[in-house]
Amino acid sequence: MSENQGNPTLNKNTGLPRKRFYRARAHSNPLSDSHFPVPLSPGHVDYTEHFPQLFPTNNCHTDIKMIEFADVGCGFGGLLISLSTLFPEKIMIGMEIRDKVTEYVKERIVGLRASNPGQYQNVSVVRTNSMKYIPNYFKKAQLSKMFFLFPDPHFKEKNHRRRVISPFLLDEYAYVLREGGIIYTITDVEELGEWMKSCLENHPMFEALSADEVSADPVVKLLEMATEEGQKVARNGGQTFLAVFRRIAFSSQ
Repeated sequence: MSENQGNPTLNKNTGLPRKRFYRARAHSNPLSDSHFPVPLSPGHVDYTEHFPQLFPTNNCHTDIKMIEFADVGCGFGGLLISLSTLFPEKIMIGMEIRDKVTEYVKERIVGLRASNPGQYQNVSVVRTNSMKYIPNYFKKAQLSKMFFLFPDPHFKEKNHRRRVISPFLLDEYAYVLREGGIIYTITDVEELGEWMKSCLENHPMFEALSADEVSADPVVKLLEMATEEGQKVARNGGQTFLAVFRRIAFSSQ
């Protein structure tokens, strides 16, 4: 009996994890205290653990080869998997607070690496609270893309402080994004879409991409259909609200 046949959580044909064994609540409270290891600084991120083929020893990564894409609240990893093959030279990581979902993405990546030798070596996932620990993972101006897809809307006004896009958190995102870096947000909740767009418009270090730039960006096409949430919205004939902004240089004027 093969390992896959003996493990009910894996598809016996593909070797990939079966999602029904990793279901969890749609969202988690980002202000609660969760217990998981957190690197002391970006220099303490273990690249060997996440990207063993690219970094056989943990002291071999340099400022030239570091994580560039971060999918915040990556869910079941649909976008990450698509980005991995679209940008095979870029290193990327998903950040997810739910333990079962994080474990699913880990198993999915392991299975894809095993069945596609040489591919998916540039993608990984970590269980963490991105609202608290972004600076622990990324240096100043390290990232070129950040993704916030279908985040928890936290409808009640008293819970708006839990939203992953806020004026305060945008300061941190601007710090880890390089000049010219792109931040992508999408939701099926109109009020949240307007909130995220307004926060970005009012921040001095972000400017909206033009309609032509958004249309020409190959990543934008993945934001809906590469994620489970986006596919669900499409099946139900729902509407999505997109905001794509560029990190710009700070101006005192």
